[in-house]
Amino acid sequence: MTEIIIAGALIAGVGIFIGVFLGVAGEKFEVEVDPRETQILDVLPGNNCGGCGYPGCSGLAAAIVKGEAPVNQCPVGGAPVGAKIGEIMGVAAEEGVRKVAFVKCIGTCDKAKNDYEYIGLKDCSMAKRVPGGGPKSCNYGCLGFGSCVKACPFDAIHVINGVATVNPEACKACGKCIAACPNGLIEFVPYNATQIVQCSNKDMGKQVMQVCQAGCIACHLCEKNCPSEAITVENNIAHIDQEKCTHCGTCAEKCPKKVILTK
Repeated sequence: MTEIIIAGALIAGVGIFIGVFLGVAGEKFEVEVDPRETQILDVLPGNNCGGCGYPGCSGLAAAIVKGEAPVNQCPVGGAPVGAKIGEIMGVAAEEGVRKVAFVKCIGTCDKAKNDYEYIGLKDCSMAKRVPGGGPKSCNYGCLGFGSCVKACPFDAIHVINGVATVNPEACKACGKCIAACPNGLIEFVPYNATQIVQCSNKDMGKQVMQVCQAGCIACHLCEKNCPSEAITVENNIAHIDQEKCTHCGTCAEKCPKKVILTK
């Protein structure tokens, strides 16, 4: 019995010593945190999506306090959150252009051809590894297995008729869908963009028509008819400079394949 009492006392003594040591060490080596960092963290939405380019909301809050990130860096909170953080930091939040994700493919089930029937794991990255880069004849198009859907924390993207489609009202521009797409089809565009090219095929026009009824054939008609010189055709695909675009809609009217979306 004496041995048990001694052992218990020894363990209790060691525990007390460790507790006191950690308490003293905690106070001695405590890292001071700028109170503004906590205030900013309370204002941020707390999604920890990483869309701001930092490891979670706490990482962004620390970067803003250090002056390494602007007060409106959070894509989820947008302008309202940026304004609140600006008040905390004592600076004005610049008005930023809202961005949303957009899938550059219009190759729906009724327009794009398939080389074979895919029966593997329903995941775009896995399908990309099979012969031909997936069942679709177009090696640039949306595979339609929803890797981007699974990655989106805001339920803003869904596969409709074989092609991923973004709901701009729900999109927070976190960028997770962009990282998840193995074909690199998704990009950020201004929320108020009215003309957007819905194709990513870089092959020659004849090859494009063999695999998809709606692909860009690089005819240059949009480029030639754009009054603001906002469109250029590079690598057999049309590109619209949204800063130059005046939203006149001429490019969409002239496009023979109706690849340019008009909102």
